[in-house]
Formats: sequence, structure tokens, C-alpha cells
Amino acid sequence: MDGFLVGLKQVIDALGATVLLPIIIIIIALVLGAKTGKAIRAGVTIGVAFIGINLVIGLMFTNLSDVAQAIAINTGVTRDVVDVGWPSSAAIAFGSSVGLWIIPVAIIVNIVLLLTGMTRTLNVDVWNFWHMAFVGSLVVAATGSLPMGIATSAVMAAVALFFADWSAKRIQKFYGLPGVSVPHILSVQILPIAMGINWVIERIPGLRDIDLSTDTIQKRFGVLGEPMILGLAIGIILGLIGFWDPSNLPEMTTKVLKTGINLAAVMVLLPRMVKILMEGLIPISEAARTFVQKRAGAREIHIGLDSAILIGHPAAISASLLLVPIAILLEIILPGNRVILFADLAVIPFFIALAAPVVNGNVLRMVIIGTITLTLGFYCATSLAALFTQAAVSSGFDIPSNATQITAIGDGFVWITWVSVFLTKVLGYLGVVILAILTAIGIVILKRSQVDEAATDETPKTVSM
Repeated sequence: MDGFLVGLKQVIDALGATVLLPIIIIIIALVLGAKTGKAIRAGVTIGVAFIGINLVIGLMFTNLSDVAQAIAINTGVTRDVVDVGWPSSAAIAFGSSVGLWIIPVAIIVNIVLLLTGMTRTLNVDVWNFWHMAFVGSLVVAATGSLPMGIATSAVMAAVALFFADWSAKRIQKFYGLPGVSVPHILSVQILPIAMGINWVIERIPGLRDIDLSTDTIQKRFGVLGEPMILGLAIGIILGLIGFWDPSNLPEMTTKVLKTGINLAAVMVLLPRMVKILMEGLIPISEAARTFVQKRAGAREIHIGLDSAILIGHPAAISASLLLVPIAILLEIILPGNRVILFADLAVIPFFIALAAPVVNGNVLRMVIIGTITLTLGFYCATSLAALFTQAAVSSGFDIPSNATQITAIGDGFVWITWVSVFLTKVLGYLGVVILAILTAIGIVILKRSQVDEAATDETPKTVSM
């Protein structure tokens, strides 16, 4: 069995997300009854779109990393927990003992919950199962128990599906993504925080009346409010913060302008890549809807995808870029923080995107929510750094020479990870049981609310005479 799992992991590692996802999409489309030509075209289109998204994210990553390093050098800030980026987290997760088991375990959890009607999400984002394995790898580091790590990862698979179902309608309406949900732990963790903070904002006179959505900005400022120009302006501001050096004006000007134009390009290109992705998703969504209606009446099935499909929205990108200097400021001023950010600043769009549907794209509210969530994340990361580093060493990851310990925004900053590790470390298997019970309760409450909504929608409207 271990040999099969090792082989499966090696194949997935070799293919990567951009090759693996199209293959899975093609297979699922054929199973759902789509014609062969449409299935292949949809799968390849989605693969191409994700390659494009990754290229644009790489452009953003390069610029934000350069800015972060320049600010760190200029301010002289040093911390002993170094951000090594989400690719390192993924390598640690898949390289761990839990990583061998996560794919079959997560698939089994998904199938069971689908067949029992406890979820509406079919999670095809196999590559991102590493988020679940990562939590399990930290549990193993904390407890020394592989079975406990696997059990916790299985619960995380259910948690991801619960949050995906909970946010599906909001995502579909706000982002215009019919039939899609996002079972991405890094992204969904912000949902309860965003809802709570938005509730508070709605009760603060003045603040609740500020509408700073990208549509409103564009209407008020015309060309100057377009996403491309916003990206240029934010990029120039970030460049000035990072590269300020009046003694070398030509070099400073060059770096600032390059940062501005590159981030303007991100604001234009990411939405275009998501539109290409939608071309591939629409036939899959239609096939899934037809398939389910033939066999289960009006029951919906959502296709669970990477939150990369969300970050192309101008509100998500704008809020993310504004949060970059805030994140750097937080790492300097937060008492007790030991984390310095480098590699993962480009992950902030994934971190904040799911707040957009909650606040209807209000960038100001997203920045407030993001600031609070990042603050919580710094303390989660500081607390988990020792286990993060221990898991990295166990999986054969090379610790950078300038770091005593390591972390990453993905997934070191995730409160779900912290809670899971804390409960299992303190309570052992009882902690896993508590996590499972809380998840089950959430699923049951959500399912009942969905039934009530469906019943309300079907109730005939009476007309008073």
C-alpha cells in the first residue's frame, strides 16, 4: 500500500497542478456526460488559464518580494522566524508521512459526504490537498502520532467542504462563477472573521456609509479610477516605500516605475486569465447540473476549485496591494511577533479574496478585515513556528541559513490550523473528536438552512388585493 501511495505522490508531484487539474477535469466531464471534444477543450482551457494565472502571480510575487526585502533592509528589521513561502509549505506537506495518505483520504471523505448528501461540493482541486496534509504534518510533529495526523487531515477535508458549501452562493453571485465553490483552507478561514467584522462595521455610523468598491471608485474618478490606473498608483506608492533613496534618484525612479507598471499589468491580466478559466468551467458546470438533475432532482453539485479563480477581481487585487505595506508595518510594530515576511506577500490575494462577497467588494472594509486577519495570523505563525520547522526538517526541507525557524502565510497564518494543532496537542484523540463534532454540527446547521431556503423559494407568493 505504501508503495502505491509513494508512486501516486510522485506522479502528482511530477505533473503539478497545471497538468493534473486538466486531466481530472476531462475525466470528470466525460463521467458527467459531456461530449469528448467539449470535455478535452474544457480541460485544456482550464489548464491554460491556470498557467496564465500562475505567470501573473509570479510577476506580482517578484515585485512584492523585492519591495519587502528593500523595506526590511531600509528599516533594519530582523526576526528569527522567516517566511519561506507557500511552495515550501506544500513541499513540506507532501513530503511528510501524512502527505502519502492525504489524496485517498480526502477523496474518500468527499465521496462519503457527497453520497450522504452532507456536501454539495465535488473537490477536484487535488493539488491543494496539501493544505489538509500540512495541518496533519504539524499534528504529527506535535504529538508523534501518524494516525492522529491522518485523522486530523481527514477532518480538514470535511472542514474545507463545509466552508466551500457555506460560501458557494456568495462566490457564485459576486464573482459570476455559476456552479463553483472554493474548498481552499487558506482562503475560507477569513469567512467568519469577515462576517463578524462586517456586522460591527454596519453598526458604526459614518464608517458604514463609506462605499469604496472599485465600481464606485471608477464612477467617481473615471479613467483615474480604472483598475489598471489603481494598480499603477498603488505600485508607485509601494515602490516609493521600498526603494526610497534620493541619493540615487535615477535608480530609485527606475525601480519605482517598474513596480508601478508591473502591478498595473497584474490588475489587467489577472481578470483576463480568469475569463479564460470561465470558458472552460461553463461546459463542466452545465454537464454537472444536467447529470445531477437526472439523478437527484433539483439537488445542486458545485465544482470545488482553487481560490485562484477569485483573485482576478479588481477589489481582491486592490485590497491585497494595499495590505502589503500594512502587513510589513504589522511585522514591525506587533508586540511579541517573531515573523518577517518575504516570499509569501503575493499570497495575500488568496488570503483576502473571500472577504469580497461578504462586503460586496468594498475595498475599505476588505482592508480592515485583512488587517485584523493578518494580525491574528502573525500570532498564529509565531506560535506554530517551532512545529512548522520541525515538520520541515522531518520532510527533508532545507532550512535557510538566515532563519532560526520558518513559517509562511500559507498555511502558517491560518487560525484553523492553529486551533486544530492546539486541540490535538493538548487533548490528543479527544481533540480530533471535538474537531469532527464541531464540523458535523456546522454541516448539519448549514444543510438545514439550505433546505429552509429552498422551501422558502418554492413557496407560492400571495398577492394582496
